[in-house]
Amino acid sequence: MIRVLAIAILVSLLGTGSAVAQGSCAARALGEDGKPLAGAARTSFMKKCCEASALDKEGKPLEGAAKTSYLEKCESAFTVPEERG
Repeated sequence: MIRVLAIAILVSLLGTGSAVAQGSCAARALGEDGKPLAGAARTSFMKKCCEASALDKEGKPLEGAAKTSYLEKCESAFTVPEERG
C-alpha cells in the first residue's frame, strides 16, 4: 500500500514539472534594477527561458509538436494584457 502511494506521489510531482518551470520563468523576468521586465525585453527573456525548460519527464529536450505546444503554453501563460483606453 505504501509503495502504491509513493508511486502516485512521484507521478504527480513529475506532471507538475512544466508548470513549475513556467512559473520560475515569470518569476525570474526581472531587470538589473529588480523591476519586472516589460515589452520586447520580457518577450525575449520568456522565449529563451521557455525554450530552455522544454524538457520531457526524463529530462530530454522536447521535439516537434510537443515542443511547439509547450512553448505556446509557456509563453502565453505569462503575457501581460495590454491596457485598453
